[in-house]
Amino acid sequence: MTKKYTFFNLILLFFLGFYACSDDQGSSSEYTPISPVTVDLTQVPYEKLSDYHFFEGSLKNQNPSLNVLPYTPASTLFTDYALKKRFVWLPKNTKATFNGDGKVLELPVGAVLIKTFYYDNVQPSNTTRILETRLMIRKESGWIFANYVWNDEQTEAYFDLDGSDIPISWIDENNNLKNATYRIPNEVQCITCHKSEQEVNNVLITTHTPIGIKPQNLNFNYNYTDGTKNQLLKWIEEDYLENNFNLPSVQNTVVDYHDTSLPIDLRARSYVDINCAHCHSVGGHCSYRPMRFAYSDTYNNNTNMGVCVDTEDMQDFPPALSKIVTPGNIGRSMMYYRLNTEDESYRMPLHGRTIIHTEGVELIEQWINSLTPCP
Repeated sequence: MTKKYTFFNLILLFFLGFYACSDDQGSSSEYTPISPVTVDLTQVPYEKLSDYHFFEGSLKNQNPSLNVLPYTPASTLFTDYALKKRFVWLPKNTKATFNGDGKVLELPVGAVLIKTFYYDNVQPSNTTRILETRLMIRKESGWIFANYVWNDEQTEAYFDLDGSDIPISWIDENNNLKNATYRIPNEVQCITCHKSEQEVNNVLITTHTPIGIKPQNLNFNYNYTDGTKNQLLKWIEEDYLENNFNLPSVQNTVVDYHDTSLPIDLRARSYVDINCAHCHSVGGHCSYRPMRFAYSDTYNNNTNMGVCVDTEDMQDFPPALSKIVTPGNIGRSMMYYRLNTEDESYRMPLHGRTIIHTEGVELIEQWINSLTPCP
């Protein structure tokens, strides 16, 4: 039997088709993009960096995927002049919380901090070379480390917590040739810098903690792809941070220690805050030393900076180094001596550098020479 359509039937079919198309268009306009990032806490750390899908396109370009947020601290940790790209990713519907200007933001379970170390103008081919990408992943039980070492082809990075040394030569921004044996840390070295110990009911509890994500160190503008904005405000805008605190005051905000236009004491305090405070703090690896290098602890407190503090319990050092810092005299200042050596037995920080940070040493020298004599 052949079905016959009346004029009315045809008009009805037309309108039904029109509205169906309209509904499809409406639903597509309301489409919400979904981040490709995959962090299964029962499976991490993955074998390859690409398994997380933190980056879109070619992995080496480090173009962050949706909801992977770049950031940078105002004052940066020195690591043999390596350049760094930093990112943070949080699971959907979770936020970080504020614990104080000088305390690390409390990130939720499932959060990942991503830091890639690389050099530009690497010799002999004058190219960019990525060496490693370090992850810190927040599990229910606490933070874990996952280091990924990049292959020579720069196409992939593979999980490796054994540590290794990589010779590297590059041309710096002043057109000088520099050389280093870059050290990718093993797990024990990671723990040394990131551990925090506290005694609970007469039991010593050791946990791991990030270093750079303190509000005092993120309280400045970053040039995002969609414009420049204060990083803490950007985290709030992206629903990555609770909006229940005031931005750190100028007094509580660290400065870029590279900025020679700023006061020398602020630059020196910012330098030791990021390079030394994580060990020289209560519960840190060097907590037994008298110095407390956190930016909040050094305001109007030169004793915490080691000024005029005796070094009587430090063995096998030149006897002239009688103080941690002797005002006006780098030759009698233990801090300067340990920053200005490549000898692994004496150098500070313990990990993270194999060569001397020339600009950092010059900064500390200027600061020591600006101090008034001990009473």
